[in-house]
Amino acid sequence: MSNLFRLDGKVALVIGGAGGIGSALSLGMAQYGAKVVVADVLGMDALNAFAAEVAAKTGAETMAHQVDVTNEENMAVLVKDVLARFGVIDILINAFGLNMKRPALEYPMADWEKMFAVNVKGVMIACKHVANAMKERKQGSIINLSSVRGIRGYGGGNSAYCGTKGAVEMITKTLAIELAPFNIRVNALGPALIITQGTIHIQQNPQLAEKYKALIPMGRLGLPEDLVGPAVYLASDAAAFHTGQTLFIDGGATAS
Repeated sequence: MSNLFRLDGKVALVIGGAGGIGSALSLGMAQYGAKVVVADVLGMDALNAFAAEVAAKTGAETMAHQVDVTNEENMAVLVKDVLARFGVIDILINAFGLNMKRPALEYPMADWEKMFAVNVKGVMIACKHVANAMKERKQGSIINLSSVRGIRGYGGGNSAYCGTKGAVEMITKTLAIELAPFNIRVNALGPALIITQGTIHIQQNPQLAEKYKALIPMGRLGLPEDLVGPAVYLASDAAAFHTGQTLFIDGGATAS
């Protein structure tokens, strides 16, 4: 029982694994014993450098791979290459996402379609191809990235973002049912605002930071590291009977 939360010997594929949230999750998987594949849309120089950094910090075996989540053939190549290197994929974390804020009545459909292509189609493509690899062994854990905005409406130009995260919520639940016979668990993380390079301007603006803090009972903004423990839990044997759920990592925001 003492090793319930360990990931030793498991292979974790983190898509979006070099991003603001994904980089923390890649490092977290490695710290708990997993071999980590860092997949992202970034160039290979940057990906190799980050994978090497994770390996140096943790001693874990790592691999870097470029991927366009909206391209199904590209995703198939990623899965094939990971299986050729490691033989299995035990954990899939879909840590990628895109947000383009636009007023609803002026939302350009090209931007809307891009949002859904990345945040929804990309998640489904990844789940489809990785789950097909997992089902042969009848085990696996898939972790999607949802948001508190997947269950609660929010203004400020977030119609597309909220829509995509609502879709991720239902994809997660539906896949959990479909994949349960293969012992593949499908869950999601639902953070409130997380401070990354893309949102650091909020933390640096005292008035804006206080506005967001006021929505969170714990009175602070989230950090990428706040998602590591919940992700490790969902990836581990400790969550063996946990599927179809979203863990909201939100400082109590959805409790009120």
